[in-house]
Amino acid sequence: MEYGEHPESTAVREALEETGLHVKIEGLFGVYAGRDDPRTRAILVLYLAKIRGGALEAGDDASEVEFFPLDRLPRPIAFRAHREALRDLRRLMRRKAR
Repeated sequence: MEYGEHPESTAVREALEETGLHVKIEGLFGVYAGRDDPRTRAILVLYLAKIRGGALEAGDDASEVEFFPLDRLPRPIAFRAHREALRDLRRLMRRKAR
């Protein structure tokens, strides 16, 4: 987050910068603690969003960008907070499918 920036604005900006996609936030998905490195503290704030435009393209911080089905994600998923969020997303998708 930039100084004075709201977390939702950060998510929209980062989505555009890292993926080339314009998104509209639909709600908070979850907040996760980054606990992989004992020297630092991190907080992962994730939102549900809809794509509203743009073209999928890797930003300057990524070498490539791609969509994957939840049941065929690349391995390994490096960070524990990301694995926890993906677990919660799978649970949400199963509940919505009922």
